[in-house]
Amino acid sequence: MKKLGIIGCGWLGNHIAERLSDRYEIFVTTTSESKIEAFTSKGYFPTLVSFPDEASETLKEWEIAHELDAIIISIPFSGIRGKQVSMKTRQGNVLKFLGDYKGQLFLTSSTGVYPEFEKEYKEEDQPVENVESENFIKDRFPKANVLRLAGLMGDQRLLKNYNISNLDQPVNHIHYADICSVIEKMLDQQSQGKVYNLVAPVHPNKEEVINAQKDLPYSGERTEKGRLISSAKLISELDFEFQYPDPRYFHSPIIK
Repeated sequence: MKKLGIIGCGWLGNHIAERLSDRYEIFVTTTSESKIEAFTSKGYFPTLVSFPDEASETLKEWEIAHELDAIIISIPFSGIRGKQVSMKTRQGNVLKFLGDYKGQLFLTSSTGVYPEFEKEYKEEDQPVENVESENFIKDRFPKANVLRLAGLMGDQRLLKNYNISNLDQPVNHIHYADICSVIEKMLDQQSQGKVYNLVAPVHPNKEEVINAQKDLPYSGERTEKGRLISSAKLISELDFEFQYPDPRYFHSPIIK
């Protein structure tokens, strides 16, 4: 059985692990000692480690890394909505942990790397070389895949559960099930050096989404303007079909 590592196994990492645990041995890292037992009970192999914002003399290379077929890095390295926050020391700690890893590598980034302007953004509008929170990985591992994730939704993460403003603005959201499907497909295809926006292709406004999730009617008009993130490259290159293309229906049962 192949081996998969997830550095920073939080909400999303858990979903990825659950999707792939029948095909991969799962090796995870966590900063919480209380999660070790839970991960072990699921059959995963946990490592307790943190990646501080200051230099760490105690941090060592991940001993299992050289045995892993793929690694997914799922910890934050930047601010939100294009406001890049330098985390060079944390980045250095992660690189130290990876050592001279040779396998398939994924970095989960964010569509927050795109500025706050009303236009449709494609991957080439923001080259990795211009994004500090992505380039540090590509510089060391040129074949790493960068996945720019839109707003993470699914389960109890639904827009209706939050205090929301600017209800007329379109959403850029992604259901975790589609993230898992993208990663699974890229693992199968041994994808290397790809940069993709992971965002549902339909962009209803916030009020539409909230009303749908509350089973309320919506009689307003959908705006055609706003900050929109395109998933066209992902759909074309991976021949990818979204399970959840429309955020209005993210509360529907998981489609197997």
